[in-house]
Amino acid sequence: MLLPEDFKNKMKNLLKDEYDNFLKGYENENYYSLRINTLKANKEDIIDKNIFNFSPVPWCSTGYYYESNERPGRHSYHHAGVFYIQEASAMAVVECADIKPGHKVLDLCSAPGGKSTQISTKLCGEGLLLSNEIVPNRAKILSQNIERMGIKNAIVTNESPNKLEKVFPSFFDRIIVDAPCSGEGMFRKEPQVANEWSLSQVDVCANRQGLILESADKMLAENGIMVYSTCTFSPEENEMVIEKFISNHPEYILIKPEIHHFFSAGIPDWSESKNPDLSKTMHLFPHKIKGEGHFIAVLKKTSSENSKTKELKTVNDKKLLQPLYDFEKKFLNNTHFDNIVLFGENVYSAPKNTPDLKGIKVLRCGLHLGEIKKNRFEPSHSLAMALNKNNVKQVLSLDSSSKDILSYLKGETINDINDFKGWCLICTDDYSVGWAKASDGILKNHYPKGLRIAMA
Repeated sequence: MLLPEDFKNKMKNLLKDEYDNFLKGYENENYYSLRINTLKANKEDIIDKNIFNFSPVPWCSTGYYYESNERPGRHSYHHAGVFYIQEASAMAVVECADIKPGHKVLDLCSAPGGKSTQISTKLCGEGLLLSNEIVPNRAKILSQNIERMGIKNAIVTNESPNKLEKVFPSFFDRIIVDAPCSGEGMFRKEPQVANEWSLSQVDVCANRQGLILESADKMLAENGIMVYSTCTFSPEENEMVIEKFISNHPEYILIKPEIHHFFSAGIPDWSESKNPDLSKTMHLFPHKIKGEGHFIAVLKKTSSENSKTKELKTVNDKKLLQPLYDFEKKFLNNTHFDNIVLFGENVYSAPKNTPDLKGIKVLRCGLHLGEIKKNRFEPSHSLAMALNKNNVKQVLSLDSSSKDILSYLKGETINDINDFKGWCLICTDDYSVGWAKASDGILKNHYPKGLRIAMA
C-alpha cells in the first residue's frame, strides 16, 4: 500500500533494524474478529453452535477471530446483540482496566461503542456506565449499539470532556480514554486514513489528547484507574503524552497490566525524560500480533478530592406510572423497574447512583423502557433487547436458520398465531430481537423500521 513518505521516514528513524519487518507487516492479510456479548449469551453455547470458524483472541476471553469469507453482520444473532464486531487490538484496552461489577465507569470518547459494550459485560448489569461522544452523529450510532447489546445501566451523553468534568467531579472508579489520534495504526485496515495523515496533524492530536486527559483526571476518584489508548505509533501522542501527564500529576503511577506480555513494551527512549516507567505502557504492532496498531497506558490515581454530586431526581408518582406497572404485571415475569426518569412521554430506568444530569446533552438515561401515551404504555425496542425469554410471559422463538426470522427482520407480519394476545417477545433461537403485538391470530411486527433488513 502507499504510505506517506514522512511517515515512513519517521518510523524508520524510530524502529531502526525493526523497520523492514514493520513495513512488510502491511503486506499481511487483515484479521477479522468479534466479541461475544455475555449479557445476552453464554459464550460456550455460541461456540458449540459452530456458526463460524472461530479461533480465540489471546488477550480477550470473549474475543474470537473469524474467517474473511464469513459474514457475522448478516446473521440474526448480530441483530440480537449476541456479538459485537470489533478489531482484536481494540479489545485489549478494556481488559487492562480491571473493571468489577458495581464500578462507576466512564468511556470518554466512546463511539461507535466497542469499548463501552465490552465494559458493560464486565459490569454484569451492576454499577453505572457513562458513554460519551462529542460528535452528534457518532453519538447516535453509539446509542444504537448500546441498545442492540441490551445494556441496562448505560447513560449516553453528547458532550465535551470539559463540560462533563463539572458534573462528575472525582466520581468514576474507572475511566477509558480512547483518544482521537492520527490513526497510524489503522493504515493497513483503512488505507484512506493514510491519505489524511500529516506531521502537523500528529502535533494537533497530541495537544488535544493532553487536554482530554486533564478533564479525565478531574473525574477520576481516589484509587481509580484510567486507561489511555490510541491507534497510532507516534511517540508525540503516546509516550510523550503520558510522560507530560505524570510529570504534571505526581499522584498517578503507571501500572503494568497482566496482558502486557502479549505485546511490546513502551519505549522510554521515545520520550524526552527517558522515564523507565514508560516501559509499563504497551505498543501493539501489526507485524507482531494478529491485529492493528495500538498504544495503551494504565494509570492509577493515588489521591483525589471527595466527590460531591447531587443525585438524579426520580419519579415516584404511582398514578402517573400505573400504565408501566400494568404492563409489567400483564406481560412480564417477576420483572420490575425502578429509578424511573421521565423525558416527556419517554420512560427510563436510570442506573443507581446516577447524579443530576442537568446542563448536559443526554441521549439515553439508562434503559429506555418505552412511552406512556394517554394512560397506555408502549414498550421500547431497547426493553426487548434487554429482556430474555424468561422475563416475558409470551415468547415466540424463531429458528436462526429459518426464513421466519428473516421475515421478521424485514418487518413482515406473522400470521396464524392464535395462542397470544398483546405484547410478545420475538427471539432468534434463545436471544431476544424485538417485539410483536398479537391480535386476532396475527402478530403485528414492531421491529424498528430503521433497523429492518432490505427486502430481497
